[in-house]
Order: sequence, then C-alpha cells, then structure tokens
Amino acid sequence: MPWDNNTGGGGRNNNGGPWGQVPGGGGNGGGGGNNRRPGNTPNLEDLLARGRDQFQGGLPGGRWLIGGVVLAAIALWGFNSVYVINSNEVGVVTLFGKPKDQTSTEGLHFLLWPVEQVERVPRTENQIIIGTTASNRTGQENGLMLSGDSNIADVQFSVLWQVQDPVKFLYSVREPEDLVRRTAESAMREVVGRRPVQDIFRDDQAGILAEVQSISQTVLERYDAGVTINQVTFDNAQPPTEVADAFNDVQRAEQDEDRLQEEARTYSNTLLGNARGESAKIREDAAAYKQQVMLEAEGEAARFVSVYNEYVNNPEVTRKRLYLETMEQVLGGANKVIMEQGAAGSGVVPYLPLPEVQSRATTGAATLGVTKP
Repeated sequence: MPWDNNTGGGGRNNNGGPWGQVPGGGGNGGGGGNNRRPGNTPNLEDLLARGRDQFQGGLPGGRWLIGGVVLAAIALWGFNSVYVINSNEVGVVTLFGKPKDQTSTEGLHFLLWPVEQVERVPRTENQIIIGTTASNRTGQENGLMLSGDSNIADVQFSVLWQVQDPVKFLYSVREPEDLVRRTAESAMREVVGRRPVQDIFRDDQAGILAEVQSISQTVLERYDAGVTINQVTFDNAQPPTEVADAFNDVQRAEQDEDRLQEEARTYSNTLLGNARGESAKIREDAAAYKQQVMLEAEGEAARFVSVYNEYVNNPEVTRKRLYLETMEQVLGGANKVIMEQGAAGSGVVPYLPLPEVQSRATTGAATLGVTKP
C-alpha cells in the first residue's frame, strides 16, 4: 500500500507523514507535538526529544563512565607512546611518515603517538644461501652457472650481510633482503662467466669470492640500500650430477698429467744438477791445471834467469858446466867407453874385451840393485 495509508485510517488523506503525524509536530486535531493517535509509530523528533530529556536529567553513573573512557584513552596513548629498543635493534622514528635523522638506540624511549611511529631494524648479521642442487620445480633456486670456458658448474654460496644505515634500509628500496640476494647471485654469475671452471672448483676460489663481494657492495651502494656485505663463502662448487663421472675422469687425467710433468721436471732437475756438477768439476780442474802450468813456467823462467845471472858473472865456468851437463844427458845412456889419451893410457893393452867387461859390469849392478845412469 502507499506510505500515506500506514495510519490505518483507510483511504482518507490525513496530511501526515508515513507514521500518521503531520510534519512539524501537528496532529490530526491540531494538537501539540506529543499528540499522536493510538497505534501510530512515534516520529524522529519525538525520539530525539525523549533522549535529550533523559540526558538532561543525568545518567546513572555517567561521570564514572566518562572518567573510565578518559583513563582508557590515556592508557592506550601511553602504551603506544612508550617503546623499548633491544640491544640487537635500532629504532627509526617517523613523524607523519617521514623518518627522523636520529635513530633510537638500546633502552626505553618516548614518542608522540599517533603522529609518530617507530620501525625496528635488526643489527645482527644475516645470512643468505644462494643456489642449490635441486631443480626449480621443487621451489628452490638452481645454482647452475656457465663458466668462461663453456663448462657448467653447480655453485652454492652464502652471503653474510648487515644493516649499515637503518633509514636507507627501510625507505630506499622496497625489499632490501631480496635485493641483496639478487645482487649477489648476479655478481657470482658475472664472475663465473669470466673464469675457467678450474678456478671455480679449485684454483682461485678466494679470488672469485673477493670479486663477488666487491661487485655486490658497489651495486648495493648505488641503490643506497644501507647494507654492508661482510663475507661471501662457497658452500659447494661441483660439476652437475649428469656429467660428474665424465668430469671426474677429466680431473684424474689432468692430475696424471700434472704428476707426470712433475716427475719429468724432477728428472730434468736431477740431470741438470749432475751436469752442472760435472761442469763445475771440469772448470775447477782446468783452473788448477792452469795454475800449475803457470807456476811451472814461472819456476822455469826464474831458474833460467838465475842461471843467466850466474853466466853473466862468470861465463867460462857456466859454459863448462852447461857443456858437462849436456854431455851427461846425451852420453848417459850410450854404450861407449871413452879413454883419455896421454900418459895415463899408455900402458893399456891394445885389445880389450870391452863388450864382455861391460856386460859383467851390468850384471853385477843388477845383482846389487844399482841402476846404471
């Protein structure tokens, strides 16, 4: 039915509202604001008037209720205005969402809540493990990387990082931890892509880690992330499982090659050492022979000079001595008998068995152990 028929008065128009009351408080009979027909719903102004009258008369316990509400509001404000920073945390206070320059250290602090808020940042060292041997289908990261010599390495490494600037850490980037992870992984792939696979597995792991740390720190500073990379360590670096056996065979072959080369170098060094020893011995013998010849020559020259000096002093004596010494050397081994002429030889028998006499003299000398000059 229409709204003006809700009064129950049939189809008669009573010039009233939907509750049978004339707007402005007038009833059907032109009475006061409280006049209403029996069975009609009171209008909104009646309800407001009744509530105003009740509040003017006072509520039972109204003051205590208001006091309790005020105390609860003060307690809530105090609870949110006082905060505690632990020893492993740093607090960043924001005023209307803008961070203040000064941070909160360990202890009890106060702020004007709700216009001021506090964000807590841990100061402990954090660890991120990047790369695993599992596939991406398991929800874990894949550490397969391509090396500079076109080999594949399965790398797992850890990054130890710490918050250096809490304000930059909270407000410069949206997800700083994810940024650290992606930056370190990108740096590792870049370095591995420039190195041979042997450097990754064995030869130069320390150099690779230092380079990864330097690149990661440079990128994070460029983003103003407020993060310091303390250390990068290898957890595992090995060939993929699918080619591990073949790679191990290559490793063993390379080890055999290194061993054989080392043995060859050892043998070469042995021969070279022996040759150098022989060369040194020959040089020493040559130097000794040279010294000997020089000393003998100097001695002969000195002897000749001394003889010459004596010859200058008395040439006739020296000449005769030289003649006798020369004749002694020439005739000392000759089979001859020399007889002087003169009175001493006048009584000699013209024929003498000189060869027989000489043979007897030689036999007698041999018997006595005397060698004839």
